[in-house]
Amino acid sequence: MSKSLPKRSENYSEWYNELVKRADLAENSAVRGCMVIKPYGYSIWEKMQRALDDKFKETGHTNAYFPLFIPKSYLSKEASHVEGFAKECAVVTHYRLKNDPETGGVIVDPDAKLEEELIVRPTSETVIWSTYKNWIQSYRDLPLLINQWANVVRWEMRTRLFLRTAEFLWQEGHTAHATRLEAEEEARQMLEVYAQFAEEWMAVPVVKGVKTPNERFAGAENTYCIEAMMQDGKALQAGTSHFLGQNFAKAFDVKFQDKEGKLEHVWGTSWGVSTRLMGALIMAHSDDSGLVLPPKLAPIQVVIVPIYRNDEQLADITVKVKQIMQELRKRGISVKYDDSDAYKPGYKFAEYELKGVPVRLALGGRDLENGTIEVARRDTKTKETVALEGIEDHIQALLENIQASIYNKALAFREENTVKANSFDEFTKILDDKGGFILAHWDGTSETEEKIKELTKATIRCIPLDQEHEEGTCILTGKPSAGRVVFARAY
Repeated sequence: MSKSLPKRSENYSEWYNELVKRADLAENSAVRGCMVIKPYGYSIWEKMQRALDDKFKETGHTNAYFPLFIPKSYLSKEASHVEGFAKECAVVTHYRLKNDPETGGVIVDPDAKLEEELIVRPTSETVIWSTYKNWIQSYRDLPLLINQWANVVRWEMRTRLFLRTAEFLWQEGHTAHATRLEAEEEARQMLEVYAQFAEEWMAVPVVKGVKTPNERFAGAENTYCIEAMMQDGKALQAGTSHFLGQNFAKAFDVKFQDKEGKLEHVWGTSWGVSTRLMGALIMAHSDDSGLVLPPKLAPIQVVIVPIYRNDEQLADITVKVKQIMQELRKRGISVKYDDSDAYKPGYKFAEYELKGVPVRLALGGRDLENGTIEVARRDTKTKETVALEGIEDHIQALLENIQASIYNKALAFREENTVKANSFDEFTKILDDKGGFILAHWDGTSETEEKIKELTKATIRCIPLDQEHEEGTCILTGKPSAGRVVFARAY
């Protein structure tokens, strides 16, 4: 067994990096700033994808695919959008290589320069809206509800596996509507879809809110978000949904004829979540022994390890295990039987603990005689001996209990670490002592927001959708404020 993980309390960042690698989720690639998502990590992402894709289809969306490359002129059409992404763009300038007789390698062929440079997509609004111009003529073509699963490139210099990489995987929804109201409702509906997924599947409680103009998506009129708290007290933005107004429709001249025969620009939204959710999942629940996965997203929900003295005993155990596995699989529960003789049971227990398998069963010869089996749950590390009779019902109920228990633990942690601050001194003390979410008054200006960020590295994560009206004064300027916003240091 490899040496133990760093402790979260001693070095949270090192603990996270080591856990991602040792649990076989991902590793750094030979391409700087990019990652290889390993099979175990990708299995979790696939479960996320499947659950989200089902939710998108239930809400009337269909999948399509748009090009990876975006002509530079497209990005120039929406001024605030290009400004928001300009520093992160990877640019393709040539289309051919040729042999270099001097080095024996290859060089870029200077004669193969593109007439117009292509941007490797940082996000797809521009290429999609240029396409929508051909698809939308009449109110009968609306609403247009499209999602795509894709990769994007944002040239990051300081990277961390899953949380911030130059290339990452995501989905991006892009919709077009006949009215402002319909588009705003769509943006809020998709925020609800993300919140529901985070809480019910990832077991991560989230705060739903709207971003300040400073933090808003480039080219949007409004950005809605869900914010989650990690175990080090930092916030992680776990999903965003943008009301685009008519900005992209005007930039790409996307008009439709309404029922009265009048030409109008359509109203748009875009929304997305990415492989950052993997980072959220790891940091919200895992411990110093390894991953803690909510059963709904665990690639292996139950592992069974036989404890035996000889081949005859193993054969008897295997007969019983196969019956249990068959019944569990009928119930849609994923189960693995590890009867490999390459490692001892203790090693296997530690490996499955590291990988966050929610339930571990150990079955030995004496258990068979007694009609019992040992059941260990990963989240609380507790073990119990239960009857083999009805074990499938017990496991099904246990998985549901673990899912709820992991969520409740994360919720209790967030509530414990969400506090009000009424002065700037109090605000900075809380930030430095324990972090977490700080509810504080802000005067509503970008200047104050920037100043607080500059002084403390804390940003306004969101203005909560359920914000209570509460007269107060800004913690920095003392100017009037109508309600508290959520501040935190963030990933």
